[in-house]
This record gives sequence, structure tokens and C-alpha cells, in this order.
Amino acid sequence: MRIVSAGRKPTSRLEFGQIGHDEPIANRILILGAGTGGTLIANKLRRRYGAETEITIVDRDDRHVYQPDLLFVPFGLVAPNSICRPRSKQLRRGIEFRIGEVERIETEKNTVHLAGGDALPYDVLIVASGAELLPEETEGLTGPGWGENAFTYYSVEGAAALRKAMESFEGGRLVVNIVDMPIKCPIAPLEFCFLSDWWLKKSGLRGKTEIVLATPLDGAFTQPVAAKMLGELLERKNVLVETEYSTGRVDGEARKLHSWDEREIPYDLLVSIPLHGGSPFVASSDGLGDALGFVAVDQNTLQTKAAANVFAIGDATDVPTSKAGAVAHFQAETLVENIDRFLAGKELEKSFDGHANCFIETGFSKALLLDFSYDVEPLPGKFPFPLIGPMTLLRESRIDHLGKLAFRQLYWHLLLPGRRIPTISAQLKMAGKDASLLRPEGDNG
Repeated sequence: MRIVSAGRKPTSRLEFGQIGHDEPIANRILILGAGTGGTLIANKLRRRYGAETEITIVDRDDRHVYQPDLLFVPFGLVAPNSICRPRSKQLRRGIEFRIGEVERIETEKNTVHLAGGDALPYDVLIVASGAELLPEETEGLTGPGWGENAFTYYSVEGAAALRKAMESFEGGRLVVNIVDMPIKCPIAPLEFCFLSDWWLKKSGLRGKTEIVLATPLDGAFTQPVAAKMLGELLERKNVLVETEYSTGRVDGEARKLHSWDEREIPYDLLVSIPLHGGSPFVASSDGLGDALGFVAVDQNTLQTKAAANVFAIGDATDVPTSKAGAVAHFQAETLVENIDRFLAGKELEKSFDGHANCFIETGFSKALLLDFSYDVEPLPGKFPFPLIGPMTLLRESRIDHLGKLAFRQLYWHLLLPGRRIPTISAQLKMAGKDASLLRPEGDNG
């Protein structure tokens, strides 16, 4: 089993109790998953504790993908190899990076078991294993036509293959299908529709192409203000939205989607956002996950319900907010403080409020921005400064598009290294938002 080190192991140790061990040992923090959440929390903890704590992070490979750019690959706007970097190179010196496949967690023994028989002990465990694509769970999706006229861009390989299909596309019916929720970046399928409209017009094929979004939701988004605005934008761009579409199977030979209520949607090119689930080891670890394999946590503290010394972050959790990199970034502020409190024997802070924000690329060098939380839906306004913005909320602008592009550098050089992004608070701020659009409490209309 190959081990990659991001630097020498710590030499000094901070003594810490006896969590399931016979003798006092050093604090050992073990992180499962070196994606966005795992990497940034590892770096933040290393900055907090220095060499006093051993930090090990495990992943199945050494390829870190900047996932927001997967959207741009099918349209030839970025190259697939430009969005990938070694995971080990994103970690601060002193963090040990280990490549391995996690099989299960024994929380009662504070032990993680890897394929091949290795066992890793821990004092604090953080599950950051993300969400996995499960296209094989939808009948027929990976059968005839998969990789020929049916694709997903939610992986590097899938996005690259879809790019080739787009290059040879001559028109017809382009169907974007969300099989079921939850998914990573739930707004990305709408972005694909918007960019398809732009790309087809640029290519002279828009008049020959019908774009259809088939979604299990009852609208363009889950919250009413944003759903109305985004629905109107889809309508202006002549994108047909098939709502409450529960995908049952795919007939690749006939090129048709079939829903459980027997609706059919024919396609010439299918862009699928397949079913998502948690990592298999979550389901194999007693009491850790929910029915979909996502880690069950307290939505405000991020402590798991399975064990007090086990936490989770990012897409791996079952928290009722978007599975997106920005969420992991905001969660990390709570998680660092709560690990500190746990080690000190203090009560945890319920400080994560479900804060999420995301840029929505709308084509023609424009984008818009959403900023919301558990209790506050996306609203129009200015961000991050109430009067001057410069970015706008829920309204297309070129500055938002430039902000989405600029975030690439912020991601690699600020977010992943565990630094704070200036002016951006981990908790949602109402300043600059049009709160008049919020429905009065108890109004279900």
C-alpha cells in the first residue's frame, strides 16, 4: 500500500486522555477523504495545532479535482487536465497523506479498517469522503448508449467524453436529467442548460435543438424566490422544464427516459446527473450513516450521532443544505472550534447555520449568485458589501461571471490551504438582502 507524505511526521506530542486505549497517547486526528472538505480541515487543524498533533488523511487516489470547472469541460472552456492536481501537494507540511481504500469504521474501538488488512487508530475522526456517483443504480442508464449518446459531466472522464459528443452534435433533443436528489452542486444542471443555450447559439445549432430539463423538483429550485427567478430565466432561454419527473429507467436503444408515473422523454443526447450516495464504508459502519450512506450529524455542530469523537464535513454529511465546496468551507470554521472544544472537554458550539453560496453561470459571460442558509432562502441584493456589492444576488451580471472565474485562484490558494477568504463570513449575513420578499412566518401560500 503506497504512502505519500506531505512532510515529516510531528516530533512533539500533546498528551490526550485515554480514548479507548490502555496508555495515554498523542492526539491523533484521522481524516477520511482528501477532497475539498478533508483538505481544508486538515490544513486548518495543522495551522491550529502545529506539530503537537498527528494528522493523517486517507484517500483512494492522489488526484484532487476542482469540481466547479467540470461544468466548463463539455463546452471546451477548460481542459480536463487543467482542473486536476495532486492531493498530496495541497497539504501543509507535517500532514501525512496515505492512499488506501476504507472498508469500515469501528467507532467503539476508535479504529478505521483499510482494504488489505491495515487498521488505523484515532482519537478524533473526521469523515470527509464526499458523495459518490451511482449511475448503475438507475435501470438501463449504463446500458446501450452509455458513453455514446448518454453521458454525465459530474466526473472528469464523463465531462471529457461529453465534450467529444458535443463537438459532433448536429441538433435534436438535448435532455438534462436529474435522476434524484440530493446531488453535488444542485444548481449545476441549470447551469448546463444555460451554457448549452449559449453554446448552441454560438454554433448555429440552437434553432435545431430543443433543450429539456427533467427534474424531480416541483420547480427550478427548492426555495420559492429563487425558483421563480430561475424558472423565468429558463423560460426566457426557451428551456422546457419537466417537473416532478421521477426517473425510473433509461431505454438506451430507443433513446427514451421513462418515469415511474409512465411519462416518456425521448432524447438525442442525454446528460444525466445520476443518483448520488455516500461512500460504501459509511453503510458498512454501524450507526454512522443514513439510508443513502451519508453521515448522520448534528446539523449545527457537525458531530456524528454514532460517536462523540467522530465528526463529518462537506458532501459526506446529511445536513439539509447544498452539497457544495462553499458549504464545506463554512462548516470548517465550526468544525475546527468544536474539535478544540471536544479535546478540552467543553460543550460544542452550534454555530453552523447551513450557510451556502454559489455562482450560477448563465451564459454569454454572465452569472448570478445565491447566498442562503437553513432558515433564509436566496434573496436579491448585494454581496458581500450591502451598498456597493460589487456582486449581485439573484440577478445576472458580468461581475458575477468574473467572480466565478476568479474563485478558481481563491480555491487553490486560500480555501484549500485553510486560510480565511476576506469579507466572507462563515455565518449568513442579512445585510444587503431584500428581506421584504420573505414570507411571513406561518404563511404557506
